[in-house]
Amino acid sequence: MAKPEFTCAVRVQYLPEQSHPPAGPYAFTYTVTIRNSGDIAAQLIARHWVITDADGQREDVRGLAVVGHQPLLKPGEQFEYTSWTRIDTVQGQMQGTYYCMTEDAQPFEARVPEFALVYPGALH
Repeated sequence: MAKPEFTCAVRVQYLPEQSHPPAGPYAFTYTVTIRNSGDIAAQLIARHWVITDADGQREDVRGLAVVGHQPLLKPGEQFEYTSWTRIDTVQGQMQGTYYCMTEDAQPFEARVPEFALVYPGALH
């Protein structure tokens, strides 16, 4: 049986022009590369992000598509996009889930491992 699988990698960059240290908020871009590492074509349908700051404040962001796209990826293909977020503390983290569907309507989830959001001035 064909196995659907997407793997995800993230790069984060601090956005000084959208940030207001030391009181905050602190803004970051994140670039996600989604690769179809399975052996069947599949489409990304929706997303769920969990953003948590250093004070434990959690924000859940859900929606259809990513930056207006619902990419259909054949095995070996990848899709990359950049978005952004803000947190009120000098550091925090994000993690996510993509809700996906194979061409024959088999649903599956692709996890985005937790990654750090850290203001460069917070590193000693």
